[in-house]
Amino acid sequence: MTVLTRWEPFREFATLQDRLNRLFRESFNDAGRDESLTASSFAPAVDVYEDEHKVTLKIEVPGIEEKDIDVRLENNTLTVHGERKIEKEEKEENYRRVESQYGSFTRTFTLPTTVDSEHVTANYDKGVLKISLPKKAEAKPKQIKIGVGTEKTLEAKGPSKAA
Repeated sequence: MTVLTRWEPFREFATLQDRLNRLFRESFNDAGRDESLTASSFAPAVDVYEDEHKVTLKIEVPGIEEKDIDVRLENNTLTVHGERKIEKEEKEENYRRVESQYGSFTRTFTLPTTVDSEHVTANYDKGVLKISLPKKAEAKPKQIKIGVGTEKTLEAKGPSKAA
């Protein structure tokens, strides 16, 4: 009797990926320590919003103090650099797990030429860094009112000649 099974070619790739990940984890363990316990670099999540007046970046950096964040603007390039430090080591007898990412990060953004670099502001509140990049006046959209009816034209002033 023949049994039909559904063939899923990508399942084999997922299994291969899992095996490779495990191999690298075991190969690069630091004297038996789990890799997630060591400091590594990370990239915080960034949301970018734009309206007719400004471009806004919201960068999620919880657990990082304001003094550990550096925001620089140079040649239409915005660079945000920071570091999340491990506060203290807490160990249990048999098992330890750290899913938070620690270490330094750098995010770089190329700004459009419409941004007014003289009026950029940054605000840090509740673990979110909000950078406001206002647009230049000439870059903002202008609304033109449409008149209804006929267009008036200027007539030359002067004596009119009667025939």
